[in-house]
Amino acid sequence: MKSKTVFVCESCGVEAPRWSGQCSGCGEWNTLTEKSVTVSARKSLGGGNSPSVKAVKPEAAHQLAGKPLLRLSSGIGEADRVLGGGFVPGSIILLAGDPGIGKSTLTLQLAAEFAEKSGKTLIASGEESAEQIALRAQRLKKAHQNLHIFSENNLETILATAVAEKPKLLVVDSVQVIFSHESASMPGSIPQIRLVAERLLRFAKTTGTPVILIGHVTKEGDLAGPRVLEHLVDVVLTLEGDPHRDFRLLRGIKNRFGATSEVGVFEMKELGLIEVKNPSAAFLEGRIAHPVGSCITATLEGSRPILVEVQALTSPSSFGYPKRAASGFDLNRLNLLIAVLQKHAGVKLDTSDVFVNVVGGMRLREPAADLAVILAIASSKSKTPLPDDLVAWGEVGLTGEIRAVSQNEKRRKEAKNLGFTKVLSGEEFHTLAQVLKKL
Repeated sequence: MKSKTVFVCESCGVEAPRWSGQCSGCGEWNTLTEKSVTVSARKSLGGGNSPSVKAVKPEAAHQLAGKPLLRLSSGIGEADRVLGGGFVPGSIILLAGDPGIGKSTLTLQLAAEFAEKSGKTLIASGEESAEQIALRAQRLKKAHQNLHIFSENNLETILATAVAEKPKLLVVDSVQVIFSHESASMPGSIPQIRLVAERLLRFAKTTGTPVILIGHVTKEGDLAGPRVLEHLVDVVLTLEGDPHRDFRLLRGIKNRFGATSEVGVFEMKELGLIEVKNPSAAFLEGRIAHPVGSCITATLEGSRPILVEVQALTSPSSFGYPKRAASGFDLNRLNLLIAVLQKHAGVKLDTSDVFVNVVGGMRLREPAADLAVILAIASSKSKTPLPDDLVAWGEVGLTGEIRAVSQNEKRRKEAKNLGFTKVLSGEEFHTLAQVLKKL
């Protein structure tokens, strides 16, 4: 065995043979740090096969495809929706979110429900004492006899305890504070996080035990630590929402066993995060009649259509440069739509401040919300309310055209179930002028 020196990016974990000012992986500057690694003197490629290595027999794809994928229900329907049906034995799941958003609460609820349904569940916390977690479980009425808790941030101790206890589910809170004696680096550093994730992954695959890791996020909302952490795990979930609002969205951004972009909706109550069975009705609750500057749209979150309210406010600008602000909608996209509205609909906004808000803390990511944003702005500018039973969706182009979006039937069905009878979309109307004339 011999050692060599490599340079590892602190931002993304990419290795480079020599130092440079900018990382070739993520483009960040001055993030490469020197690291000494041990490598084998024998070269496996071109140097002959090692006598201790045995070949394996691959299986035919059609035979593997016929084997059903076993899933274990988490006991929470909204979580199962995002996971693709439940926990897969031997899978490792990373749950991230802003501080105070409810990660530990949701994980405790998942662990308790799973313990009641499937057997012993183990929570290893490196940030809180066992007594603190037990008090939270008692407050949430989730102190089940199969739920076992201990406080530890040493990886070897956590793994030894898990091997001895043989839990059906292991929760580690959080991966950034766990350390191993095999690495001299500080907890939260790239070598430590990588080592911890690899060892826990090996435990999950060899024992068939699902493992949930709780992770931190950066100020920009990205997962903290090296990008290799996201590549190692099977599932990446994020818990989103405004801390000042009650709604929380559990979003799947990576899933090796199911579809991504699925969303589970929860509401923060005294007894923890409660499932929202009908998100559309919840997001539209409290809407007043005949509102000016308001339009309902149907957005798709994974395979689920959700109706949300888009509000807009226009007011005369007090300064020479009008202000544009958006909450729950991309600001650059808003500026583009304002330009389209002025150019192709003749709505003068060059002396008006424009503010857009998506009610309930939702964030509209798909272009299908374009038409609703434009109609809300036009309604506010003209001081004319839109019909209460109207819902609109469609992508608006720079030439003023309205394009159809996917899964219209799902959106129509959801709108009809909630009593919306008038639909404006890119299927019936192809230009912005046609829509405004219809109104």
